[in-house]
Amino acid sequence: MKTTLTVNGQLRHLDADPRTTLLDALRNHLNLTGSKKGCDHGQCGACTVIVNGRRINSCLSLACMHDSDEVVTIEGIGTPEHLSALQQAFVSHDGFQCGFCTPGQICSATAMLDEVEAGWPSHVSADVTAKQDLTVEEISERMSGNLCRCSAYPNIVDAIMDVAGSAKR
Repeated sequence: MKTTLTVNGQLRHLDADPRTTLLDALRNHLNLTGSKKGCDHGQCGACTVIVNGRRINSCLSLACMHDSDEVVTIEGIGTPEHLSALQQAFVSHDGFQCGFCTPGQICSATAMLDEVEAGWPSHVSADVTAKQDLTVEEISERMSGNLCRCSAYPNIVDAIMDVAGSAKR
């Protein structure tokens, strides 16, 4: 099925089986291997990408469903030469160990910080109408869809808090 996506700011054309997931399209058809296939069931978050400004599990979504959508993968957030503030914070706070979940964690955290900035409450928000403070509890709840087998959670939270405090990504 012919599908056109804007991936990391670049117009990309796919001709893939309509059953191809967005994750498989990114990895196998567009050679963007930063997003990882962890559980392939939407439970681990390793495949998290940002579509039209919202984070999704790309393993649960068909590529053809995203015709004309804007997709941002880890490759579009920063480069080794020019890390985003969040990527730099992950390095500075040792927010990764094996690194397998890190692309999904960073994509999710990037979108999560935008959600907070837009005033979206979470399940643990005390007042859904107030500006949300990014406490450890808030970050933990908002990032709960992203698992880390190495248990680097405290460092991931520290990295996110560091960037949230500087308010620039």
